[in-house]
Amino acid sequence: MGIVQRQGIRNTLISYVGLGIGFVNSILILPRLLSAGQIGLTGLLVSFATIGAQLSAFGFASAGLRYFPYFRNQGRNHAGFLPLLLGLPMVGFGVVAVLMSVGQPLVLGWYDAPDAALLARHYGVAIGLASAIMFGGLLDSYLKSLFYTSFSSFCQEILLRLMIVGAALAYSTHHLSFAGFVLAYAGAYAVVAVLLVSYLAAIGELHLRPTRAALRVKPLREMLGFGGFTLLTNISGTVLLQIDNIMVGAKISLAAAGIYLIATNISTALTLPFRALNKTAFSLIAEYWKEQNMAKMEDFYRRVTRVNTLLGCYLALGIGLNLDFIFSLIHRPEYAAGTTAVLLLLAGRLFDGITGVNGTIVLTSPRYRFDLIFNISLASIVVLLNWVLIPRFELAGAALAYCVALVSINTIRTWFVWHSYGIQPFDGRIMRILVVAAVAGVAAWAPPATGSIWLTMLMRGSILTVVYGAGVLLTRASPEAEALLASLRRRLKTN
Repeated sequence: MGIVQRQGIRNTLISYVGLGIGFVNSILILPRLLSAGQIGLTGLLVSFATIGAQLSAFGFASAGLRYFPYFRNQGRNHAGFLPLLLGLPMVGFGVVAVLMSVGQPLVLGWYDAPDAALLARHYGVAIGLASAIMFGGLLDSYLKSLFYTSFSSFCQEILLRLMIVGAALAYSTHHLSFAGFVLAYAGAYAVVAVLLVSYLAAIGELHLRPTRAALRVKPLREMLGFGGFTLLTNISGTVLLQIDNIMVGAKISLAAAGIYLIATNISTALTLPFRALNKTAFSLIAEYWKEQNMAKMEDFYRRVTRVNTLLGCYLALGIGLNLDFIFSLIHRPEYAAGTTAVLLLLAGRLFDGITGVNGTIVLTSPRYRFDLIFNISLASIVVLLNWVLIPRFELAGAALAYCVALVSINTIRTWFVWHSYGIQPFDGRIMRILVVAAVAGVAAWAPPATGSIWLTMLMRGSILTVVYGAGVLLTRASPEAEALLASLRRRLKTN
């Protein structure tokens, strides 16, 4: 088994364990230990820091993955690649840190007086946090280039979340003040960066001496050009993920931002199968472009869309039908105000999954520059809709803005792929799955709730599973589900 395959298996396991820890953190632990306003503040600091880190890095994390093969094994220090990778972002961070400091009065002016006062006390943490996120991202990119990814994944997916929970527990037991918790929260990201540096030193890949040879391997202008293009692409994606939280805090309150952040985390569970499939999709679609095999690409496009629809509808219904149960686990009634937001976010994310891998096809195609246009358009739509809808509908307005933006841009992307390359992901099976999902959803919702929220959850989940599974098999809507059932039957017979 090769190193890439071993690392891939480990990363998959780490990712699922990390996502499980993240869900427990978001639903069972942090909302019980912290107020909605405190969660909103930490989420806001992370949002500001993430945007600052993206601007500082100037796309060099992606540039590192793109250009490291040209530097690999050129001398013991890879021709001074690591200092080059870190050098410009360090300069960029200096500029961003100054801009964040100078812009503090402007940022604070977006928020009401009590929230602004709370944010002002911790605003400096966002600047330090931006540096930790930036260095962590760059070092992770370098380790990926070296095919050492497991330790970085462990630090970012598992250890980071455990350290944050530890800080929250220390705060709840009065071992830390809230200011101490915020510092510990940001410090967890710094610990990850320090551990990655230590790991590089341990494997003999920490080469910090700059060399002029680094500038001769690949022209700096070319790397800057690629980094700039990647920056624009990444920052639009970052805006999509962070702007609604920032604007909810600004236009309503930090407490509302905390509730919205929990709603976002709940809906994120829907994206897990999409992410897993899309990781495989990228390399396969790139290979199909290389071979110019449009028939295989369209077949793969349809299969991924069908599987995403099958899994996505089931998970969306499972989450949506049991929101009362999920919010009851938090034991704080105020978070139930995010119920409508969760449903709208689920709808947007489900459509994003159902439309398949249109973004990956565009990004790996000869017309990849259009992906930048789509991403910038998406970010702009989200900002505009948030500006209009949040004052009218509050949390539901932010979620509606996100949903409308995802539906709009994915509709355009799907049309673009069909118009440009003559392939589209839909066939009659997709409609069958959607009809079965609608029937299963109504069947699971129809029975009245029992006296126990646990029994209600089990009843709805059981009805949904039986009706949905039987419907998919009887309508022959998914060959993948039929193949899985046939495989299980064979295993049972052999045992």
